[in-house]
Amino acid sequence: MQFAFSANAFHEYSPVETIETLAAIGYDGVELLFGGSHLHPSDTDEDDIAAVTNALDDTGLDISNCNAFMMSAEDFQHPSYIEADPQYRERRVDYTRQALELAAAFDADSISIQPGGPIPDGKSYAWGVETFTESLQTVVPTAEQVGVDILIEPEPDLLIETADQYLDIAHRIDSTAVGCNFDAGHLFCVGEDPVRAVEKLSGSTPHYHLEDIPADRTHEHTQLGDGAMNIDGFLEAVEDTGYDGFVTVELYPYQETAAETARDAYAYLDEHGWI
Repeated sequence: MQFAFSANAFHEYSPVETIETLAAIGYDGVELLFGGSHLHPSDTDEDDIAAVTNALDDTGLDISNCNAFMMSAEDFQHPSYIEADPQYRERRVDYTRQALELAAAFDADSISIQPGGPIPDGKSYAWGVETFTESLQTVVPTAEQVGVDILIEPEPDLLIETADQYLDIAHRIDSTAVGCNFDAGHLFCVGEDPVRAVEKLSGSTPHYHLEDIPADRTHEHTQLGDGAMNIDGFLEAVEDTGYDGFVTVELYPYQETAAETARDAYAYLDEHGWI
């Protein structure tokens, strides 16, 4: 397997500076950020695309995934795919179409998306599942047309939190363009064992996120080795499936020390024999 680092820790850097920094540390790839201070689809032009593409070519880094969570820098969970207001919901759908087209411009394989969003007050889980399915089905044709996969990322406190909930949604959408962005820490937060979940979701997972999580399972992305997760066991389980794609370290809370944090995560992986 290969290791990348997510650009969502690097808001204080430009996308090009992020790529150069991660390459100097030794990473194989970068997860591009489609929002915040980086490459928001609505204001990324041909010059921006060319600059990032040239930086990737110059450094030899590959794109592990394109992170399409952060539509708004103020509140990246809203608008979601399950807003009660259809017009507000459509803004998230349009953003996802634009993200797919931008990912195709970078010749990337996938974007990761939020798993529905927070269930609105007064609405049921069943309503959320139906609404999310309808929303996703409207963007699947774009994904199939441009050749970029949509990866649903289960997350605590949003509609889809667990492996089984992801599988239920996946069975409702008849498209090979839809997969799972397996975030080990997120599953740990909701009481699952990421090691055991690897086998359950391996057939659906073309990309993994990795971080550590505190022992109380609070949703707090923590430096590798500083939490309670069985990171080596998780990576061994992934390796045992024959996976040869990217595991992306995602430590977005560390924006004030992004480069140092990325370097320390790489050192942890190196010390544990994964690099």
